[in-house]
Amino acid sequence: MNGSLPAFPFTALIDQQPLQQALLIAAVDPGIGGVLVSGPRGTAKSTAARALAELLPEGQFVTLPLGASEERLIGTLDLDAVLRDGAVKFSPGLLAQAHRGVLYVDEINLLPDTLVDALLDAAASGVNTVERDGVSHSHDARFVLVGTMNPEEGELRPQLLDRFGLVVELENCFDPAVRQRIVKARLAFDLDPRGFHRAYATQQSDVVQRIRAARAALSALSFDDAVHALVSRLCIEAAVDGLRADLVMLRAARALAALDGADAVTVAHVERVAASVLLHRRHADDASAEAGTSEREPQEAATASADQKTENGQHNRSQAKSDGSAGDWGYLPPQPAGIANVKTVVPLAAKKR
Repeated sequence: MNGSLPAFPFTALIDQQPLQQALLIAAVDPGIGGVLVSGPRGTAKSTAARALAELLPEGQFVTLPLGASEERLIGTLDLDAVLRDGAVKFSPGLLAQAHRGVLYVDEINLLPDTLVDALLDAAASGVNTVERDGVSHSHDARFVLVGTMNPEEGELRPQLLDRFGLVVELENCFDPAVRQRIVKARLAFDLDPRGFHRAYATQQSDVVQRIRAARAALSALSFDDAVHALVSRLCIEAAVDGLRADLVMLRAARALAALDGADAVTVAHVERVAASVLLHRRHADDASAEAGTSEREPQEAATASADQKTENGQHNRSQAKSDGSAGDWGYLPPQPAGIANVKTVVPLAAKKR
């Protein structure tokens, strides 16, 4: 738990099922690559991330500020100590502090690409390596990466976006009843955080047990041919680049099956995670463009015919007679403009010269 007061309970979040599912999947298998949450301000992005941290073993919640340096993130090596004592002296950074917890990055789309690269590398591998002048040091860095962004403030480069395991898009709520439930819950929490948290203690404990059991069962779950076939079909239909989407979808489906206490990964598990895996990787327009070549031919012919008609119409208008008998119907021939003679006045001084 971060600070003296508890965070808003994860199980008390309202109308956030897709986000809760994605965060729990990443908690079970952090190697998926983290969760990117996109949405407008005030949609509980940071609240959900803090709530997840309370469910993890050490409850670490580490925030990466936008102005952080690379050394602040990955840590530093004291090279003088290496030369003097022959031993590596490592000062841990935020990646080390976030081990077994949540590393939260608000407005990740505004971070320098070098920091985003380092974040995603550590999130996927579970290891952070610091290298300076031929000296290196590695340490465990298994954390759940949660990045948030507001699309109005810019996008991540596609190369970085693809490396996020799951993406969830949040929207403003326009259901009056749901808005009232959310506001009432938040007001009740602000009034008595500890009392509100105690009211959800049983539900919170159940989720903690689910995460622990799911992590333990993860390696025992297998995929059958039907699961592999569905994953391949969905990724091909989405025209994704490479095979990262296939791997993430299988791992996410396995983590979800583990959370459900299932004996094996099923097609239903794949269907439940497909949207968050493909949302930021989909190139459906490219796929439909290749598949629909024959369908475009009549359209292209019709477009060419329309262009030809336009050219013919322009030609006819250019050949219109002065009496308007030729050319398009309703076309008016050009009318002569009035011309008036202008008398030039020479100044008297110019005449004398």
